[in-house]
Amino acid sequence: MARLNRQALKLLTRELDRQVQLDPALAMGRDLVLRRWDRLLERDGEPATLAELQASVKDLFPNFSDRVLERAAAANRPSFFGKLVGPLVTLGVIGVGVPGFIWLVNLPYPMIRWPVARTAPILLLPSFMQMDHSYRQTVSLVEQADQLVNQATGPADIELGAEKVKAAQSHLDKLPVWFLGYYPQRYCSLFSCGWQFTLDEFRGARASIGRMEAKVFQEQQAAAALEEGTGAIAQAQQAYQQAGDLSTKTSAIAAWQAAIDSVHQVPAATLAGRMAKTQLIAYERDFQQVATLAGANSKADRLISAAKAFGMEAATLAQNPPHTADEWQAIAELWAQAIANLDRVSQEDPGYETVPPLKAKYATNQVQVKTRLAAERDSVVAYDQAQSAYQNLLRSLPDDGKVTNRNQAIAQIAEIRRYLVKVQPGTTVYTEAQAMQQFADKKLKDLGQ
Repeated sequence: MARLNRQALKLLTRELDRQVQLDPALAMGRDLVLRRWDRLLERDGEPATLAELQASVKDLFPNFSDRVLERAAAANRPSFFGKLVGPLVTLGVIGVGVPGFIWLVNLPYPMIRWPVARTAPILLLPSFMQMDHSYRQTVSLVEQADQLVNQATGPADIELGAEKVKAAQSHLDKLPVWFLGYYPQRYCSLFSCGWQFTLDEFRGARASIGRMEAKVFQEQQAAAALEEGTGAIAQAQQAYQQAGDLSTKTSAIAAWQAAIDSVHQVPAATLAGRMAKTQLIAYERDFQQVATLAGANSKADRLISAAKAFGMEAATLAQNPPHTADEWQAIAELWAQAIANLDRVSQEDPGYETVPPLKAKYATNQVQVKTRLAAERDSVVAYDQAQSAYQNLLRSLPDDGKVTNRNQAIAQIAEIRRYLVKVQPGTTVYTEAQAMQQFADKKLKDLGQ
């Protein structure tokens, strides 16, 4: 029997997170306390007492709720049903026979499986075999889906990848979340399975499937947008060819430009976006030939309108910062596309006088975005370095969290602060960096610095 059960750990962790929310400076102490509880969770023996639970957290979190500790200690004590498992096994076998009793104890109900797993895990062999199968299928399907979705070479890959993602989710749903992380390890110790069946691994698989589901949705939306855009281009081309007067041709040209603009909006990071990039070369070549015949006036107007559309999209995406480096990069590319459209307006074209001020404005916005992009990248690198230094500090501390080598601790904390000062305001990691900075300042103060 584990010294700390999952129910007690859940109560303790919820209160620990509440304490960190009240005082973010205590965030680094959270990892140390969780490590102590993980050791109790992994060790077999008598259930941890109230005094032991208090000792595991009170030195770092003196305001930790005594009531929560008492509830956790009560939840950690063996249940009455768990003590009766042995007699119930005998009575169950006599009453319903071995096959019926095996079926009964393998029902997916925590109140049945937990006590049986503690005292007679061999009875849950069918459940563990099913979990083993579902686990292996999940891992295999996730890998297949990842290759098909993230390395797609055509629409068929996306469709097949979507099926693999759905199948992986189906197998993942068959894994009992409340039963992961500890008791399946007994199955592995008995049958020498070569996999690690942990709650973290389950969460990782679930997160990977979730990301791929989102990726599939984005790819499908992009494919639909590309299909709609190319269809609109074909209709506009046909309308232009069948037009009998200048007004009708002008309307067809406008619809043609709008369709090309819609294809430009297909996200470049998607398979459809990559396909659109190739197709647009031919579309824009044909369109330019027609646009030249229609006159310089309409050509200049369309280019300026396209530039404004890209500029509007860039300005919209730039709202509500901070943004990730990838997002800033996408915004910078939109400004570049807007400027590129303006560059195609000739000085001889009517209406050219509106281009220079508009181009200057867009160029200024592009520079600002590139500055934010560089700041985001540099800040993320600095924060990652601070995180690494923080992990080194944790590893150097003993289990009780007390500093044994004061000079070494001061040097490590100074290293963390040196990285943190490089994190710039307005970036995605600035808030976390400030919380870590407060902890470092508090720790230095505690060490007399």
